[in-house]
Amino acid sequence: MVFGSFERLLALRYLRSRRQEGFISVIAGFSLLGIALGVATLIIVMAVMNGFRQELLSRILGVNGHMTVYSNQGEMSDFQSIADQIRSVEGVQLVTPQIQGQVIVTAGDRAVGAAVRGVAPEDLEDRETISGNVMEGSLEDYLDGEGLLVGSRMAQTLHKQPDDTLTLLSPRGSETAVGTVPRMKGYPIAGTFEVGMYEYDNSFIYMPLELAQVFFRLPDAVNAIEVFVDNPDSVWEVRQEIAAVLGNDYRYVDWQQANSSFFNAIQVERNVMFIILSLIILVAAFNILSGQYMLVKGKGRDIAILRTMGATQGMILRIFFMSGASIGLLGTIAGVILGIVFTDNIQTIQGWVEQLFGTAVFNPEVYFLSTLPAERDPTEVLQVVLMALGISFLAPLLPAWQAGRLDPVEALRYE
Repeated sequence: MVFGSFERLLALRYLRSRRQEGFISVIAGFSLLGIALGVATLIIVMAVMNGFRQELLSRILGVNGHMTVYSNQGEMSDFQSIADQIRSVEGVQLVTPQIQGQVIVTAGDRAVGAAVRGVAPEDLEDRETISGNVMEGSLEDYLDGEGLLVGSRMAQTLHKQPDDTLTLLSPRGSETAVGTVPRMKGYPIAGTFEVGMYEYDNSFIYMPLELAQVFFRLPDAVNAIEVFVDNPDSVWEVRQEIAAVLGNDYRYVDWQQANSSFFNAIQVERNVMFIILSLIILVAAFNILSGQYMLVKGKGRDIAILRTMGATQGMILRIFFMSGASIGLLGTIAGVILGIVFTDNIQTIQGWVEQLFGTAVFNPEVYFLSTLPAERDPTEVLQVVLMALGISFLAPLLPAWQAGRLDPVEALRYE
């Protein structure tokens, strides 16, 4: 126990070099700073990537559902029977028959494209992602089957608000004696919704199912049935069971198929970022290695004196190992604290940066989300800590081993 305390005290003493050894202290300081920044950056980037994926996943699945069933004939007149069969499958949480269509929305001299979802009022009320995010107006008019729910950014673009009228223009027109005439009809805006994802807030319109059936000329029919399951990751198994119940007359598209390239790209980017940012810690570890070599070289006389006083090779090795490893340990602790504080206050920091530079650092038109998300995974934080400590503890081993093998006679002879 006495020797252990002595070794720790001497290792810490070597971290506070004298004036003539100030360069070693500078290297140690930069090594500690490098490890702290590397660990903090890894934690922050991994948290942002996780938050980005989770936010996108929750919004995409909250709006589009986990799986969509289409008929090979195009429309489903017996959709209630089909919906009941799907509900009988274990693992199915919610079934929403609907009409999906594309329209052109006009308001004055402005026109934009939009995706229309014709959903029964009682079904939309169960969709918390939409019904729980009505920003202006009221959901009551929609529930009464008398108005539209419009994405908030689309309403801003068209300079429209609740109780105003939107004109919908269907690309599939009506055949007349003079040719094809586009179908056009105006509908009042019941309210606006905002799910926090730019693409949906800017291009989606929800219409009561009966109005959509009239507008798209699908009387008593739908062209899609959205399915929500208990566990999105097990959607493939549920899809197989639904296919076994309904047969081969239907087409099934789950969220993994529809968004596979998108989420695969996020995963690849996440892995590449982890590898690249890990190099920061590796560079800092090389600084520890070089600093410890210089320390051993400058402390040859001290090592020789310690050896002549009875210190063993193991004691010398532990002294210099603790001296180098403590840099990595302190840097890792500082990095973890910095990373946690940063991710916990990332929205506030984003606001400060935007006010300071007068520009948006997280443009929702580019990144699809209106706020910068961050979600720490304790397992990933632990992996970063173990990796940083592992590299930091390996770096001083070789210089410490060299110090332990130093011959005291040779060291004193050349001093």
